[in-house]
Amino acid sequence: MIRLQNIIVSTAIVFSSYAFAQGTFTTNNYPQSLDNSSSTTASAEKLMTAKELVDININSMMNDPVLRNANWGFVIYDPQTKKVVSSHNENTPLIPASTTKLLTTETAIHLLGEKFRWTTQLEYSGSIDENGVLQGNLYIVGSGDPSLGTRKAGASSYSDLISDFKMALQQKGIKKVNGEIILQTAVFKSNKMQTLPENIVWLENGSYYLPVGGTYEINPANERLIARQSNPFAENKNYYYVSPYIKQMVYADQFDGIGLTTKLPDVPAYLANSFRANLVKSGISVSGKVVTKTVDKNPEKREILTAYQSPTLAEIIYYTNQHSDNALAEALLRMVGFQKGGDQSLESGRNVVTEHLREISFDMAGLNYFDGSGLSRSNMVTPMSQVKFLTNLMNEQYFNTYLESLPIAGQTGTLKKSFVGAGNGQIFAKTGTLNKVKTLAGYMKTNNGKTLVFSLLINNYAGSVDQVKARMEQLLDPAMNL
Repeated sequence: MIRLQNIIVSTAIVFSSYAFAQGTFTTNNYPQSLDNSSSTTASAEKLMTAKELVDININSMMNDPVLRNANWGFVIYDPQTKKVVSSHNENTPLIPASTTKLLTTETAIHLLGEKFRWTTQLEYSGSIDENGVLQGNLYIVGSGDPSLGTRKAGASSYSDLISDFKMALQQKGIKKVNGEIILQTAVFKSNKMQTLPENIVWLENGSYYLPVGGTYEINPANERLIARQSNPFAENKNYYYVSPYIKQMVYADQFDGIGLTTKLPDVPAYLANSFRANLVKSGISVSGKVVTKTVDKNPEKREILTAYQSPTLAEIIYYTNQHSDNALAEALLRMVGFQKGGDQSLESGRNVVTEHLREISFDMAGLNYFDGSGLSRSNMVTPMSQVKFLTNLMNEQYFNTYLESLPIAGQTGTLKKSFVGAGNGQIFAKTGTLNKVKTLAGYMKTNNGKTLVFSLLINNYAGSVDQVKARMEQLLDPAMNL
């Protein structure tokens, strides 16, 4: 708990007592407009420093009905003086929710670089005769592009990719394919039945998240399950629903009232099958089927027809942090695992991130980095470790790119509807929201021109999301004058 500095000005003491008696810091918005305050209160405010106002705010929140029984930590840090300006429970491990993405996206940009791009190539083997018949195979060679076909961060859609691929065939004079479409997925590992992270968050504020995997002991009602018995899946009687987590249709093989096992078509396979269907529909016949190969012991000689490049990693990270995109964050985690460890798995990604954090002297005390997005309640971090991490990033060459990826209060991304008054355009931070968890961590530009680093992690609060957001804004409001 904060120990307030001794306030020697008597009017300040009067103001503090008056404020608590009136409940100013509980359910009312703080600070009150000076126009609506008494002259005694206004003069007391003027006599108090911004730090004293922040500290009083912290102490008052402990009696606030929304935060009284909550677990929460807060710290404001000055990167110039390397000193804590104000804090509360700053070394307590707390659930960070989507502020976890701060660690994931920074690791990716540190290891891969701002200009990194994923490439998806269309190649062919064999020969093309005078009639435009390809006596050979087409190859789609993937590299693990997490934005492939999504339109996210400026990425092309599936239809745009297929049009480009088809145009490349036409320019080469290919009118018929006597062969297969081979999906070369050395990066992609068969992962249709992956194990879900522990304590995954399924139902959060009206939204739900369902990555591929088992859903044992999860209430099916929360998944908005729809049973469809019409063709083409009538004989299987599968269960279907759209997952907001990956914005695609997923289906269950069976449902017996206990749990579901879900599947999702592999993204590159979806592209390859759609490409084949489009070619056939437009009159370019393909005699073979789509075949997936992760390892090719005897590769054919091939030539490139065309290559598609993803948006830059900087653009993808911008989209990830602005929209708090869980699917991209998890894909980035697996990609750093593959790039450094050669294994595109959750565990490999976790190991790479935690190893990177140790190398940059991250305070590992209280840290449990469990997934890339922050959906798991097994994630833990302390407010102090977050601010020190963010402070150290200010010396990195890619800091401006990283800073620009963070939502701006009252203006962009997940902060667009927050801090519409004080703090508007002055707070650059990553938000986090789970059921009874609300978090915010990043940078603030004060009215005095300082750049401060802060972390505010609130777990187990009472009331609504809007109520706890209001408290967070109240807490940070006087910090604008530090």
